Amino acid sequence: MKPLDSVNTKVSEFNVEVKEEDKKIDFSNVKIEPLFEEMVDFETFSKSDFRAVKIENCEEVPKSKKLLKFTLNDGTDRKRTILSGIRDYYKPEELIGKTAIAIVNLPPRKMMGIDSEGMLISAVHEEDGKEGLNLLMVDDKIPAGAKLY
Repeated sequence: MKPLDSVNTKVSEFNVEVKEEDKKIDFSNVKIEPLFEEMVDFETFSKSDFRAVKIENCEEVPKSKKLLKFTLNDGTDRKRTILSGIRDYYKPEELIGKTAIAIVNLPPRKMMGIDSEGMLISAVHEEDGKEGLNLLMVDDKIPAGAKLY
């Protein structure tokens, strides 16, 4: 083994993998929607039930170009189904096992003949004239059903 100072290797000779999350983001070309001017009173806000949900299954909805169908563990004894129009942004298999945030007390809404029982929360912005979307995901140590305040 050669001493460190006698090793003559260039950094470029190594295959250094830069993870996507380690790349710097240039926010100068990003546009976000303006904040709402209308205020919501605390009582109205507190009626919204935001929960951590574990994504147990995710699949494309047949005959839909936008929808993904999620089977979620919301901390109860039954599975929750939520449909979300985020197919352009995620592959189903990369979401299985993740922990996301959902509002769970919306009335069911039929989409493509399937009842969607809530809404997954995403951050949306515009970048270089195209919509960007990031599903809000949290640490997997947070248990299914944990309430957000």
